[in-house]
Amino acid sequence: MPDELRLVAINGMLGYGYDLASLENGIATQPHLFGVDAGSTDAGPYYLGHGRSLTSARQVERDLEGALRAVKRSGVPLVIGSAGFGGASVHVDFCLERLARVASGLSESFRCAVIRADLDREMVKGAIVEQKVRPLGNAPEIGPDDIDDLTQLVGQIGTDAFAPALSEPDVEIVIAGRACDTAIYATLPIMKGFDPGLALHMGKIMECGAQCALPLAPNDCLLAIMHKNSFLIRTLNSQRTVTPESVAAHSLYEQPDPYELHEPEGTVDMVDAVFEQVDPSSVRVSGSYLRPAEGPKTIKMEGAKLTGYRAVTIAGVHDPSVIANLDAIFEKVKDMAYTNLSSDIDPGSLTADIRVYGRDAVLGHLEPRTGVIPREVGVLLEVIGPTQEIASAFLALLRSSMLHCPFKGRKTTAGNLAFPFSPSDFQGGPVYEFSVYHLLETEDYGSLFAPEFLTLGG
Repeated sequence: MPDELRLVAINGMLGYGYDLASLENGIATQPHLFGVDAGSTDAGPYYLGHGRSLTSARQVERDLEGALRAVKRSGVPLVIGSAGFGGASVHVDFCLERLARVASGLSESFRCAVIRADLDREMVKGAIVEQKVRPLGNAPEIGPDDIDDLTQLVGQIGTDAFAPALSEPDVEIVIAGRACDTAIYATLPIMKGFDPGLALHMGKIMECGAQCALPLAPNDCLLAIMHKNSFLIRTLNSQRTVTPESVAAHSLYEQPDPYELHEPEGTVDMVDAVFEQVDPSSVRVSGSYLRPAEGPKTIKMEGAKLTGYRAVTIAGVHDPSVIANLDAIFEKVKDMAYTNLSSDIDPGSLTADIRVYGRDAVLGHLEPRTGVIPREVGVLLEVIGPTQEIASAFLALLRSSMLHCPFKGRKTTAGNLAFPFSPSDFQGGPVYEFSVYHLLETEDYGSLFAPEFLTLGG
C-alpha cells in the first residue's frame, strides 16, 4: 500500500463548469486519479425515462476538454460515473459522443473502459418471480409485467464494477452508466489497500466537487489525499476554505441518518468520525469504518415509465379579491373545464393541478402560514393527458375558464390572470415517473457490469 493517494474531483457535475486555475492546481499535486460525477435522480424521472442529459452537450464538452488535457499531462485515468445523467446506455452513448468529439479536437486518442448499467429485463422478471426483488423506502411491490412498461432500467454499480476497469494498465478513461457517487473515488483507494470505510467516506465528500468548501461551489475542483488512518480534504482554489463543520455537513448530504452512510459494500459508521482543521484549505477526517454488508449481494435498480404528456400555463395575480377567492375559483374552474370538454376525450385520462407560488406551492397542505393574503402570487396551471394534443386542449379550457371565472364580490368582467408570455400555453412534452426503486439480489455481479474497451479519438 502506498503512503498516500491523491484524487482530484473535477467538479460536482459534468457540465457545471469549473475554474481552470483550480484544475491546474490539481494537476500540480501529481494526482493518481481524476473523477467526476455526471448524473443523479435529483432532477426527477424525466432524464432517465426520456434518455436526455440535464447538462448541455456544449458544456459537457467544455468540461471534458480540460479534463482530457489533464489526463494526458498527468498520465492517470479519468473516472466518469452516471454518464449522461440517467446512466442508461443512451446516456452513456451521449457522453461517448462528447468524449470522441473532444478527443478528436485535441488530436489525441484515449483508451476507454465502458461499463454499462442497463439490466436484462428477463433476468429481472425472473428475480421478481423468485422473490429476489424488494422495494426501497415506500416504493410499491412490482410484478414482472411492470418491467415491460419501463423505458429505461438501470442498476446502480459500486466499487466492484469499477475495479476491473481500473485494473487495466492502459485505460485512460473509465465511463460508467448509473453509478454510486462514492464509487467513483473510493474504488482506487480500496484497490490499493486503503481502509474501505475511510475511502467511501472520502468519496461521499468528493462527489459534489467543492460543495463542502466555503463559499460552496459544485462548479469547482477539490482534492482528497488518502492516508493509512485518515484522509485530507483540500481546496484547490485560493478563494475557498474548508472547516470541520463544512466537511462534516457534507458527510450528511442526502443521508437520512447523520451517523451512517449506506453503500453496496456495507454501512460506513461515522459515529466516531473526527474532523480536524489542518490549515485554512485542509481538513483531516479519521475514525470512520465500514461494517461490511451481510447476506446476498444486492443492486439498487432505478426504472422510469411514460405516464402521459404535460401542458402548462404560468400567470400572475395581483387583485387581492382574486387572491382571497383562489380556492373557490379553482374548484369552479375545474368544473367549467370538464363540463366543456370534447365528448371524444375521456375525463378520467386527464389530471389537472393548480399551484399558487407566493402562498403554498412549495409546502402545500403543510404550509404553516395560512389565512394570509399575499400582495401578489404566481399561478401555475398544469395538465397531464394521454397525448400532447389532448393535454394542450384541456389546458386551454382550464386557462380560459380561470381567466374569466366569476366569484363572489367580483367587480370586473375579466382579467383574473396576468400572462407574462404570449403564447400563454406551453407544451411540456412527455412525463415520466420512477416506477422501479428496488433492490435486486444477485450473485452474478461481475457479468452484469463487465467492462468493454475501445479507443476514442485519433
